[in-house]
Amino acid sequence: MIGALAVTAIAVTGCSSGGGEDSGSSPRAGDVLSSAPLANAAVLPSAARSELITYASQNGAGEPIVVSGTVAIPSGTAPDGGWPVLSWAHGTTGIADTCAPSGDTVDGAVHDYVGMVSATLDQWVENGYVVVQTDYEGMGTPGDHTYLNATSESNAVTDIVRAARHLDPSVGDRWFVGGHSQGGAAAISASDQAVDRAPELTLLGAIAVAPGSGLSQTPQYVASGSQAVAPVLSFLPITLLGAAAADPAVVPAEIVTPAAEPLMRAARTGCIADVRAAIGDIQVNSVIRPGADLGPWTDYLAEQEPSNADPKVPVLFAQGTADALVTPAASQVLVKQLCEKGAELDYRTYDGADHRAAVAASRSDAQEFTDALLAGDETRQTC
Repeated sequence: MIGALAVTAIAVTGCSSGGGEDSGSSPRAGDVLSSAPLANAAVLPSAARSELITYASQNGAGEPIVVSGTVAIPSGTAPDGGWPVLSWAHGTTGIADTCAPSGDTVDGAVHDYVGMVSATLDQWVENGYVVVQTDYEGMGTPGDHTYLNATSESNAVTDIVRAARHLDPSVGDRWFVGGHSQGGAAAISASDQAVDRAPELTLLGAIAVAPGSGLSQTPQYVASGSQAVAPVLSFLPITLLGAAAADPAVVPAEIVTPAAEPLMRAARTGCIADVRAAIGDIQVNSVIRPGADLGPWTDYLAEQEPSNADPKVPVLFAQGTADALVTPAASQVLVKQLCEKGAELDYRTYDGADHRAAVAASRSDAQEFTDALLAGDETRQTC
């Protein structure tokens, strides 16, 4: 498993979260722990240099962890101040190590999603942006993936920018965070948390494509047993196991029935497509134990809501009108919540785009958004 030696070292020595304090021999957040040329389907073709790295970060509880990810450096000569950076947070692929985007292969379990996103991200590299992509906590490195944990994911997308700057002197300090679905929520969280976490960097803006929201409604939604839940039943084990990885008060065995075990088993070892395949004849009204205490699970998810964020930088919020997973109605609620906090937010919709198609559909607007902020220009405001 990648980073096994590094994780041993960091567990012993600890990890500092700040940018400038002296931590002696201890790895600091953003330190590169290992690097090697990337040579699989995760390579962005326009990159002059592609690296698979592990780097030091912290989980939601502030404990040291090792995270893996990729760094793609453009061709040519960097502009004054270095290449601008897009730190991309991926959508839901699963929670098992095999679901880490950095390990993508053409016949791999997540290539249908990662390959689609990579085609869009490659255009960023072609246009002169360093693209860094975290795998998040516990995907490709030891430990469990704390799915949807706002602080852990924000730390991961921030610290990989620090790592890229340690790796290559052409990487500048001006950066953007972007993400889709799970990663869209992470981008919104980072729009708040990353500014204070990495004051040595200049976060200019955030791009949130179909960010997951209304997370705390999931337990009761599934427990209702409504057939309306069926299309998203595959997210049940991922959401539950991810919460349990971060909060020991969440005990899956006390929440789900034996009927849900095929889903839980598929989530532990496979990716989202494997969980979908495991649904079979499982009925929604058979997976939650009658009278199960959903409180700890609900409370945990409430703490991860992107609506908790108070964005400190402009946000581009992109939504497909045909999205059945993150619906326009749900996104409009989140937009309203963020606007009420005074966010500088540009909400854009894309006619006919479903959940995945919104990534490519919004790319041109996202490029205009980042280019404007790099030039010091104002962006369009919805709020």
